[in-house]
Amino acid sequence: MILGNLSEVSEFRLLGFSEISHLQPLLFVVLLSLYILTLLANTVIAFTINYDTSLHTPMYFFLTQLSCLDICYLSVIIPTILENLLVGVVSISKTRCAMQMFFFLFFGVAECFLLAAMALDRCIAICYPLHYPVLMSSRVCKSLIFGSYICGTAVGLVHTTLTFSSPLCGSAINHFFCEIQPLLDLLCGNTFPREIQVIVVAVFAILSPFLLILYSYIRIISTILQMPSAESRQKAFSTCSSHLLVVTLFYGTAGSMYLRPKYSYCASVDKFLSLSYSVVTPLLNPLIYSLRNKEVKGALRKKWRKISLAW
Repeated sequence: MILGNLSEVSEFRLLGFSEISHLQPLLFVVLLSLYILTLLANTVIAFTINYDTSLHTPMYFFLTQLSCLDICYLSVIIPTILENLLVGVVSISKTRCAMQMFFFLFFGVAECFLLAAMALDRCIAICYPLHYPVLMSSRVCKSLIFGSYICGTAVGLVHTTLTFSSPLCGSAINHFFCEIQPLLDLLCGNTFPREIQVIVVAVFAILSPFLLILYSYIRIISTILQMPSAESRQKAFSTCSSHLLVVTLFYGTAGSMYLRPKYSYCASVDKFLSLSYSVVTPLLNPLIYSLRNKEVKGALRKKWRKISLAW
């Protein structure tokens, strides 16, 4: 179907994993299992932190927000993926497609800035421990969260409005949800301005918080190296190692997806990258923070003992 203007489009067709149709039943089971595990793991982390007063600190407040964002972030696209795997090519309305793109960008960008806020928190805790309670007060933490959501809203609105106001010459999206890069393939005429738009917004949404994270860790490493004992250095580094691992996973996959020109786009590779940062990373986040954090593991054991005694 050749269309001259997006206003004439009533729906899109998501091709999904049509090239590996023989593996779709297996992929459905795997992704549904990962989705359930992710919901369970992030919910357990959020409730454990909420009900354990010893974890009511800025670091765990941010971790709770990260768990909530991961749940929402994943829930935006997983239902569409599962539907695609069940019925094959999925038809999705223009409104639903636009909403899916907006909320995917909203939660994704908010997570980028939340990870930057978490890096700033660790930097202040290690570099300015005496001033930490004042510099990272409850008001400051809530302001950082609010700022993350504002940035997510701005990026989501800009991308969605510009993309869905451009003329299209097709309606088949070679992806499993309404992703930006596959939609660029449907634009009519010269797509270079839209490619620049994607890269510019990605620089703001991905690179700017990443630079803040990089600066924070330069300060952290510099401070740790000046500590007198190996034990204090190890303890300081252990408080931010989990966050550093999460940042590497998230920014590595998201950056390789958005910080590159359209001509290097490959549908099969980008579907794999999308699955990595949108499905696998939200599952790994709570596992990384719980398995590598003694306080979280202690709170989980304490909660489990209470549940066991109640039974």
